[in-house]
Amino acid sequence: MENKEKYYKAFLENRGQLNEIDLGEWLGLQEDETREIIVQLLFEYKIEYVEHSACNYIPKKRKERKT
Repeated sequence: MENKEKYYKAFLENRGQLNEIDLGEWLGLQEDETREIIVQLLFEYKIEYVEHSACNYIPKKRKERKT
């Protein structure tokens, strides 16, 4: 999904300055589409819900696996 990757890249660069819906609107996405993308990113463990400044989501930190 092209919009999901575009949103995720903008989300990382945004660093919580805009809330998640405003960021989607800034990218030209409808609110419903933005919410669907957020659900997909949550499902993929790329973001997590945390009340954080303007945005309620933060990038999920990846744990390094010991081999």
